Amino acid sequence: MYQVSRSTHSNTLTGWREWVSLPDLGVDWIKAKIDTGARTSSLHAFDVHEFEREGEAWVRFRVNPWQDSQDDAVVVECPVHDRRAVRSSSGHAQERLVVQLIIRLVDREVLAEVTLSNRDEMGFRMLIGREALRHSYVVDPARSFLGGRAPREARRRNRGRV
Repeated sequence: MYQVSRSTHSNTLTGWREWVSLPDLGVDWIKAKIDTGARTSSLHAFDVHEFEREGEAWVRFRVNPWQDSQDDAVVVECPVHDRRAVRSSSGHAQERLVVQLIIRLVDREVLAEVTLSNRDEMGFRMLIGREALRHSYVVDPARSFLGGRAPREARRRNRGRV
């Protein structure tokens, strides 16, 4: 008889797409794709500008939480954590800035490394990679929004219906 071993720690179940928040940025709702094929998480960032603050590298960028809309855009300034060559799903490598952000996913907060990229052509403003998921998340690829749905107004804004 086959026996399944049980984990000694608690796992949080997540679907293949979830509504997440970025509490330190003031972004209450942003739809994210959960992608175990990606190592690092990625956030769609506009108007990315590097600058120096007290001798350290910082970055200023805009986050538009809604697809095809600039409503509720947030301007963010934070330290640059790293720079990495990242290979996109189409196979192209590009250097990206990496910042550390707190992501609230399925009622838990995790500190994650997040690359800033142009995700204009993608269906999701954010991608959650496996480094963020290693904090005891289990992905059910057949399910969505296990952390709950955003309020109706947020979902309508995301679809361009204000």
